[in-house]
Amino acid sequence: MGMIRTIATRLAVATALAGIASSAFAQEIVLRSSDTHPDGYPTVEAVKYMGELVKERSNGRIAIEVYHSAQLGEEKDTIEQTQFGVIDLNRVSMGTMNNVVEATRAFSLPYIFRSTDHLHAVTDGPIGQEVLESFTPHNMIGLAIYDAGFRSFYNSKKPITSMDDLAGMKFRVIQSDVFVDMVNALGANATPMPYGEVYSAIQTGVIDGAENNWPSLESSKHYEVAKYYTLDEHMSVPEILVMSKMSWEKLTPEDQEIIRTAAQDSVAEMRKLWQAREAESEKVVTDAGVEIVREIDKQPFMDAMKPVYEKHVTSDVLKDMVARIQATE
Repeated sequence: MGMIRTIATRLAVATALAGIASSAFAQEIVLRSSDTHPDGYPTVEAVKYMGELVKERSNGRIAIEVYHSAQLGEEKDTIEQTQFGVIDLNRVSMGTMNNVVEATRAFSLPYIFRSTDHLHAVTDGPIGQEVLESFTPHNMIGLAIYDAGFRSFYNSKKPITSMDDLAGMKFRVIQSDVFVDMVNALGANATPMPYGEVYSAIQTGVIDGAENNWPSLESSKHYEVAKYYTLDEHMSVPEILVMSKMSWEKLTPEDQEIIRTAAQDSVAEMRKLWQAREAESEKVVTDAGVEIVREIDKQPFMDAMKPVYEKHVTSDVLKDMVARIQATE
């Protein structure tokens, strides 16, 4: 009898230990996060910083692994993977989301943001919150909006000092109708193309140039093949950090709160990193002998955007959002 009791006790202990082990294992959550930018880039570092906060606040139960440099695919490819829960977290440009989430189009319009302060007033306020929430019906949870600086034209042919200089030139744009129509409205030819193909396309003359911010021009090394950069600052399309709704729904409400607040807390860190990186990138590009056109009359560029707004701001939702962005002080 004693023998049976001993065996039963041992079985009970073993079962209990197995239970503890499996519950400990269940608490180990590893989230995969995608980014097309290289290691060290402000968005990559911001998500790493978020990961540190999450690890600390979850007592080590939740970890975020950041796959930078498009290891999980170019932005357009990773969106679908995020919707299906293959990728848990994804940092993409709002421009790439234009054909998926309507509200992102308002943030991607040319000259919609007057300055970085204006951008922050919008993204940190109720409009920013609305845009984040607009991802939910598309199987993604909007977590945070990051800066992406102002985008300007760079090319391998000549300094662009006015809109006339753009006539007939071929520029790569991200795969978004707004970007295509913006470049075409300026008299140039838009060529949608993945980010990773731009360097060789400029080098081989398939395109004349592209448009982007200081850190992207520098980190992609496009400045090696495009020696002219004109600060027309036509767009400041923010970046967005989203989570797969499928991955999100596997978390407890407490863990969801940890993820959401850590993402929000990473925004200030990202902005600090961004400002430092912008200054650093500007120095690298300038030191490499790129000719910078700093003074340009932006008014003709702005005036040329009327048909772009007419074509893309058609729904009442977008018309209302654009009016509120423009009215934000």
